[in-house]
Amino acid sequence: MKSGMHFVLVHGVCLGGWCWYKLKPLLEVAGHRVTALDLGGCGVHPRRLDEITSISDYLQPLMDFMASLEKEDRVVLVGHSYGGLGVSLAMERFPEKISVAVFITAYMPNYKDPPATLIQEFLKRTSMESVMDSRFAFDQGPENPPTSVILGPEYTATIVYQHCQPEDVELAKMLLRPNGLFIKDLGQESILTEARYGSNSPPKEVKSMAKAGHMVMLSKPKDLAFCLQNIVDKYH
Repeated sequence: MKSGMHFVLVHGVCLGGWCWYKLKPLLEVAGHRVTALDLGGCGVHPRRLDEITSISDYLQPLMDFMASLEKEDRVVLVGHSYGGLGVSLAMERFPEKISVAVFITAYMPNYKDPPATLIQEFLKRTSMESVMDSRFAFDQGPENPPTSVILGPEYTATIVYQHCQPEDVELAKMLLRPNGLFIKDLGQESILTEARYGSNSPPKEVKSMAKAGHMVMLSKPKDLAFCLQNIVDKYH
């Protein structure tokens, strides 16, 4: 069993580094380093949503962290949900610093289409009724894609946190923050390339976990920690 890896955890939409609070100590007890980041305007990040005007602003905490690593350092990059897009862009920019990348119920774009394609397809298939009390903002006009979202308490409890404990639902209701979507930025054709991000795509393996739901790091943290350890043992 390999220990001493450095896990970098990238949260999903409206969340923050706090959503990994069950997983982080499990990985640390196993001998790993763990960094749970807050992306721009999320968690306890000091900037407000209206100050995060681009995907670069949003991902700056992740990119600054990756740039700060020593040349010989390699991390296990873990992205959840919308965080999969940030992980993809980090793979494009820093492929030599990533030992393994893991996408947990996450967006995983290919290098041929703009990353925004995944968001656009989701929005096409999603009715306003199905998002319940979640709210989208359309700062560029109703004829354009939404610019941000905040997950509603009912949607969070019923859909996102379906398999989680009541106290985790309450924690989320207290800590969720609006999240930019940056569909225009992610619609650029040349963001991901075959030579860099594409060298790690498509994925080598897909794993499933019964009755885990979207927030597997909260519903089944021990199972997820075990799964991540197995991935490190196999691919590092």
